[in-house]
Amino acid sequence: TFYAEIRRMCSCMRSLISLELTVSVFFSSAAVGEEDVLLDGGSAVDAAIAALICTALVNPQSMGLGGGAIFTIMDKSGKVKVISSRETVPKIFRSDLLQHCPSETKLIIGPQWIGVPGELRGYARAHELYGKLPWARLLEPSIKLAREGFPLPEYLGRFLQHPMINPVVLKSSLCELFCHPDKTSVLKTGDTLRYPILANTLETLAKDGPGAFYTGQIAQDLVHDVQATGGSLTLEDLSSFEVRVDDAQRVSLGEYQMYIPPLPAGGALISFILNIMHGFGLSPASLQGDQAALTLHRYIEAAKFANGQKRNIKDPKFHRLNVSHLTDPSFADEVRAKISDSSTHPASFYNITPSTDRFGTTHVSVLAADGSAVSVTSTINHMFGSAVYSSKTGIILNNELADFCNRVNSVSAGEQPPSSMAPTILQSKDRERVLVIGGSGGSMITTAMAMSIMNRLWLGMSLEEAISAKVVFVDSQNKVNFEPSFDQSLVKKLESLGHTIGQRGYFLNVVNAVEKEGGCISAVSDKRKNGVAAGY
Repeated sequence: TFYAEIRRMCSCMRSLISLELTVSVFFSSAAVGEEDVLLDGGSAVDAAIAALICTALVNPQSMGLGGGAIFTIMDKSGKVKVISSRETVPKIFRSDLLQHCPSETKLIIGPQWIGVPGELRGYARAHELYGKLPWARLLEPSIKLAREGFPLPEYLGRFLQHPMINPVVLKSSLCELFCHPDKTSVLKTGDTLRYPILANTLETLAKDGPGAFYTGQIAQDLVHDVQATGGSLTLEDLSSFEVRVDDAQRVSLGEYQMYIPPLPAGGALISFILNIMHGFGLSPASLQGDQAALTLHRYIEAAKFANGQKRNIKDPKFHRLNVSHLTDPSFADEVRAKISDSSTHPASFYNITPSTDRFGTTHVSVLAADGSAVSVTSTINHMFGSAVYSSKTGIILNNELADFCNRVNSVSAGEQPPSSMAPTILQSKDRERVLVIGGSGGSMITTAMAMSIMNRLWLGMSLEEAISAKVVFVDSQNKVNFEPSFDQSLVKKLESLGHTIGQRGYFLNVVNAVEKEGGCISAVSDKRKNGVAAGY
């Protein structure tokens, strides 16, 4: 009954949403339903925005108005644009910020890590360019949901009880949202979760438009709350925030054109891995017998080389780097020739600089009846971002500046941090096949997306099989981590080749996708976090 109620209240389309970490939406042809965004005449972008706003209520640990987003949007003519509203460095920030980066993977909390939130600026620009329905229509279901409340979802409940996260919530302003009135314990799965202050903010945004977030009372309240915790966010930071609109970067991938967001997003690393693997002539036979271990070994080696390129993922507006090699097939050929089928190598072979892994984010994929599509990834970075809650606006602030850690030597005001986010659209050259895909999970986005795309395009798996297949994650230390229940015989073979096996305790990788092949449409939302795909 909970999910039925969520779908009813968020009604972006009939049976639209799984409000777990990811959402897949597909639309075939016709159905009747006055409440549905698309059936009200809305666009794919309208549906994506409405879904994101609603998802932020159910997955506040991963995304929200205090974060940033990247949209990859294909219009019905096939032209693809990228709208990036990823957070930026505020004008005032700690000069020694990078000296406080941890040396291990952990939550990085505190106001000094807050980037200028760009989420709503991105929504506004996407709606301006591609929206059809009135802005207020997209917020209405979420306002009602925030005001009336709903049973706290099982996945959020697990996070609130996690031994790493529970103390942070109890000792921070997040407790105003997620604790019982006595502030001695957090809410549990099934308890009623309400957002009365955020509902007020959303009502103002519906009435006055998304610009009200960046000027006026909401902006003043947000800045007040951040500065009260020791943060440096200013009204000027908010009012001067600019969205970046670019043509998507197009990469040839066999019979497909792959459309990815430009740097500092992570699509180039995914395309680099895929171009390496495509040259091995993958087919369903690549997973049979001894070929399975060889294919997996080659993938792991490609992922290690990708790790060696991570320091090239920087904001091109602030760093002069020629990274065209990452999408150059000849460079993929050169790297592929360095992969030995009988052994692995030390980190220096792959040009790796040790770093820490990241986690977080959410993703929405949409395909509309007119052929237009949206792949959008949104984040406040780590679980619950900076753990700074604005009690005047109901907004949880990001900790996006933590993404600079171990990736750059300095930061500048206005700079976007490096990201693994890679909302992607693939289209066959004859335009008969379209795959709208993206993932969440921080550093695991690269692994999860690359493996899902390989599984679907070349290894003979259905879309559902491709996404649900067990994942192998090559972490920032080049350790190879296997998702629970992975085939142990393969693990032993890879260990015999010299790979160091990691003991990662959690796999937050989630992929969702919508695919059109001829007259058939498939949509899959990753079951790892109870996702559900829906459409009409």
